[in-house]
Amino acid sequence: MTNILWVVIGVMAVVALALILLYNGLIRLKNRVDEAWSDIDVQLKRRYDLIPNLIETVKGYAKHESATLEKVVQARNLAMQQQKQGNAKEQAVAENMLSTTLKSIFALSESYPDLKANQNFLELQRELSDTENKIQASRRFYNTNVRDFNTKLEVFPTNMIGNMLGFKSRDYFEVENAGERENVKVKF
Repeated sequence: MTNILWVVIGVMAVVALALILLYNGLIRLKNRVDEAWSDIDVQLKRRYDLIPNLIETVKGYAKHESATLEKVVQARNLAMQQQKQGNAKEQAVAENMLSTTLKSIFALSESYPDLKANQNFLELQRELSDTENKIQASRRFYNTNVRDFNTKLEVFPTNMIGNMLGFKSRDYFEVENAGERENVKVKF
């Protein structure tokens, strides 16, 4: 009888230890996903701060291009609004739209040689380009952590424990515009 009691206690201890390890693993991955999302937020904030300076620089040279500038401002405001709401899918759509409108400002510089040579514009363009690269790296880091977290939630036995404890899979930060997935066409 005493041996059976020790076996039962031993089995319960092993099960409890396994549950603790699984739970801690899920928490660790969840925190990595949250950290990665925060990294994206930091880079997006940097981009949002640079955009007004870029627009002011362009305004002086491209007075009759106000529609393009307004689209950038609207896209920036929408992206900032989506960032506050925290929905990865909707924020990805807004961020992709902002990236597209920023490209239109850089295309404007081709029509204005003085703007293209302006030091402020060149520096802002370089800063935005650097920020876009950092955003891309942050998105990859986030998606890697989401993949690891979602995989952990889907494999046995963690899937049962994760579901019981209320862990939910996360969405990837994806390109919503199918045109951005296609190869760039260069014409001379």
